[in-house]
Amino acid sequence: MSVALYSAGYLLVIACVCYLADLSHIPEPYIAAIAVIMLGIGVVGGVETARQKHSNSFNDF
Repeated sequence: MSVALYSAGYLLVIACVCYLADLSHIPEPYIAAIAVIMLGIGVVGGVETARQKHSNSFNDF
């Protein structure tokens, strides 16, 4: 899976979670904190995925 597709999908998930939190009348500072935490998890997950792909390509040589 490409990094761009992974990022777009994860941003869509973050947007949906924030929208549902807003519909649930959760205060905006909490929604912002949730979004930042999820963004951090997405970045770490994307880096791990890219690193695994990258390290596997070097093992073939």
